[in-house]
Amino acid sequence: MQIELKVLNGLERLSEVLKSLLWEKAKAYGLSPIQIQILLFVSNHHSDICNVSYLAKEYSVSKATISDVVKVLITKRLLIKDFSPNDNRRYNLIITSEGTHLVEDLSKYAVSISDELGNFEESELQSIFQTISKLIYQLNQRKVIEVQRTCYNCRHYKGDRKEMHFCNLMDIPLLGHEIRLDCPEFTDSKSN
Repeated sequence: MQIELKVLNGLERLSEVLKSLLWEKAKAYGLSPIQIQILLFVSNHHSDICNVSYLAKEYSVSKATISDVVKVLITKRLLIKDFSPNDNRRYNLIITSEGTHLVEDLSKYAVSISDELGNFEESELQSIFQTISKLIYQLNQRKVIEVQRTCYNCRHYKGDRKEMHFCNLMDIPLLGHEIRLDCPEFTDSKSN
């Protein structure tokens, strides 16, 4: 078997494990996996991207699906709507204190995997991370992954994506393992 297929099979198996672990947490709290994903996303991102349109792109589902998820999370008092002062039809989502407490436990759904990763050498983890970040970037360039907030697509990034990396926002060079996959300061390189 070609190494590419072996890697693909390994990634598929890991994906299934992550889904299974997420389902276990979901059942324990009476939530669906997408509801957990939305809660985790909203709790870890700026409110300006925590809206139905952006979340639909992030999870590659319809706006109607996200709207249904949001309604349930609002009913369960885990999220609230923060309406725009200029347009009362537009809103961003904010996690409630009850939602924050729940997220503290939910975010540990993959602890068994992170525990195992702790057994690897630092250099092995850095190599794995660099490969994953490069693969995500390349899939984004081919439009397989629509949303990507990595250094490689950021307006502040300068480098050759192989060895030289520099963040103009922080004004520092970055090592390959310091590239972020989900940067809170991300600014799309295509935006003005």
